[in-house]
Amino acid sequence: MKKSIWMASVFALSLTASACAEEPAETADSSSETIVSGAASSAVNAAAQDVVEEPEIADGGGMDQAEYFFPDEAWRAVEQENALYINTEHGMIVIELAPEFAPIHVERMTTLARQNFYDYLVWHRVLDGFVAQGGGSRANPAHSTDLPDIPGEFTIRRSPDMQISELQPRMVNPRQDTRLAPSGFWNSFPAATEPVAQSGITADGMVTSWLLHCTGAASMARTSDPNSAGSQFYITRGDAEHLNTQYTVWGRVRHGMDAVNQIAVGTMGQDIGFSPDSIISMRVGSDLPEDERLNIEVVDTNSAAFADYLETLRTADGMLPDVCAIPVHTRISE
Repeated sequence: MKKSIWMASVFALSLTASACAEEPAETADSSSETIVSGAASSAVNAAAQDVVEEPEIADGGGMDQAEYFFPDEAWRAVEQENALYINTEHGMIVIELAPEFAPIHVERMTTLARQNFYDYLVWHRVLDGFVAQGGGSRANPAHSTDLPDIPGEFTIRRSPDMQISELQPRMVNPRQDTRLAPSGFWNSFPAATEPVAQSGITADGMVTSWLLHCTGAASMARTSDPNSAGSQFYITRGDAEHLNTQYTVWGRVRHGMDAVNQIAVGTMGQDIGFSPDSIISMRVGSDLPEDERLNIEVVDTNSAAFADYLETLRTADGMLPDVCAIPVHTRISE
């Protein structure tokens, strides 16, 4: 079987929150955060879903093309039921879903995809080095589903059986919570957690954990209300630490990060002459004909081979790169 291999620089931030995330200290305002159409009213302005802030980090992300050999037993397949295919003018983007961390958001995204809700909607807010936000329309960037808003799933409580590697300490959130917490990987997703050792002293035997806004994270937009997510979503085009534990990460790009980085930059209602790119379609992999599916495999970050790989990345003083800068290899079987 012929295989084409690349490394998606699926990065990780590791940080910790001991309870559910709090509302951001800085809420949206119309000057820098709320997206409206040129003729939008204040009512539309208030309704527009948006991530709250631009980042201080402006790393464009992208794909690390360096190769490393992993044996066949170190790879796992991305299940088609957990694969979201977003067809764009720049190519196909495939996102692996994470229902273990965000079951309500995953259900919402798959429900809307199966309703063809996103077909021909646009990437209405794209900031280079930050996010590509989609789900608005050319007539109304605040366009949303009629379904009820869904609650934030910023963190979960997990038992020690749900393994997250603890590779290095990171701030929970540089703007909201500067405590340090272990970071590493869960099932090839960048993640952070309270130390699992704390499960021995917690009332429920569990610890708080969350997925990270490293480049390639798929997350849900919302207003300043933490429980206001509806249908607008975004994919990070750079590391966005200040969104950790404040917005719900529900998936990760496994294929097509180059397409994400080519989406036209601009904000509808703010940038004169901006012509947004379209979401041609969004489908769940298991709903597609077999000949339209991609057989994507990801290196298992719990494998011995990945542990050996990490050792090759250590510096002379034994330090690993930032978890958001550790590539997680993917490949496609043709």
